[in-house]
Amino acid sequence: MDRALNYANIRPYAVPRALEELTGPADGIVTLPGWLDWSPRRSYDLSDPTALRVMYEQVIQEGREQDLKAYLNTDLLVRIWPDLILPVRVRRLWESRFTWLRDQVA
Repeated sequence: MDRALNYANIRPYAVPRALEELTGPADGIVTLPGWLDWSPRRSYDLSDPTALRVMYEQVIQEGREQDLKAYLNTDLLVRIWPDLILPVRVRRLWESRFTWLRDQVA
């Protein structure tokens, strides 16, 4: 398949200018709006590691810059970054801006 025709390779993804901009909740239950998560279960308990990972994957892949700032938390993101399952292009975009994230995965 031609990579140029693969939507995942050309779609825009938001990346914050600085991780310190991510001031979302660090605990509790978060309910994502429909434009970020269109599944029937849009609430995530941040104390549940699996729910936290799934929510962060969803926000990173679907969110606009203001969504990243509102729903992601810098400390949580840094902690779970190695465990996130993200498209290769998304991971590269984030790790090219924040190179030390890449070092955490290695």
